Amino acid sequence: MAFKLAFTLGGYTNQPPVEQAKVTASEAYTEGEALVLSSGAATKASGTTMPTLMAMQSKTAASAGKVYVHTIMPEYVYRTTFSADASALAEGAKVTISSDGLSVTATTTSGVATIYRKLGSGASGTQVLVRFC
Repeated sequence: MAFKLAFTLGGYTNQPPVEQAKVTASEAYTEGEALVLSSGAATKASGTTMPTLMAMQSKTAASAGKVYVHTIMPEYVYRTTFSADASALAEGAKVTISSDGLSVTATTTSGVATIYRKLGSGASGTQVLVRFC
């Protein structure tokens, strides 16, 4: 499961403003993929890289062009899944982003995604709500 905007802490329900970002040559994008700008182009955010953008569309690898994104704000809460067993982790722990940029791990060292609410046991594949702040 990719990152999906679940709700905002501010209470408003409008979708975030959609922008376009330059693509990184030969990189494919998946809707709901965590991204960061590198050398002026969007690229996958994983591990301990704090994402700043979220892909709003899937796009096959290309040498040029743009991808639709929205800027990640601290009040946005996203639904995704754990890619590893996080049953021992408590809400409020900060975890890293999976290598595919679509879910979170159970690794807390230099984590960037704050567990807002676990939607189950925390076993691998369990859904979770996270914030990037």
